[in-house]
Amino acid sequence: MKNQSISVKYGLGIGVLLILVFLLLTIFNLHLKPYVSAINLIIVGVGLFFAIKSYKQHSKNNALKKFTYGSGFGVGVASGFISTIIFTIFFAIYASNIEPGFVDKMMGSFDVGYKVGVGTVSFIVALMGLATTVVMSLAVMQLMKDSWNTKKNR
Repeated sequence: MKNQSISVKYGLGIGVLLILVFLLLTIFNLHLKPYVSAINLIIVGVGLFFAIKSYKQHSKNNALKKFTYGSGFGVGVASGFISTIIFTIFFAIYASNIEPGFVDKMMGSFDVGYKVGVGTVSFIVALMGLATTVVMSLAVMQLMKDSWNTKKNR
């Protein structure tokens, strides 16, 4: 049960931080630049690192629960999925209601030959968030997993 509360807490935190950074970027009109989305990778990576670290610490304090690769990965994926859902909902609301011409401005430099709507872009944002979540969870677990190369584990 503790891993769900950790996932929800960190997922909400990551999602809110992604929204705040996006809104901060709109102030400087940088939200239209695709390369600035690399900031999201850093935010998600750091957030997942702390989520998995928190779960690992909780597992060490709880004698009944052992920290495994799968459980840590699960906490990372759950946290990332929650943050992705939160940010995607915000993005859809932002692109359709707050700044209705956002998708057209963002897609202005790409000539795709057909009309791209808010739904399509929101779906792509969700897919990118889910892909980032899985990749960053795998990367963070490489740092957090217990080594098999110790005398204790042989």
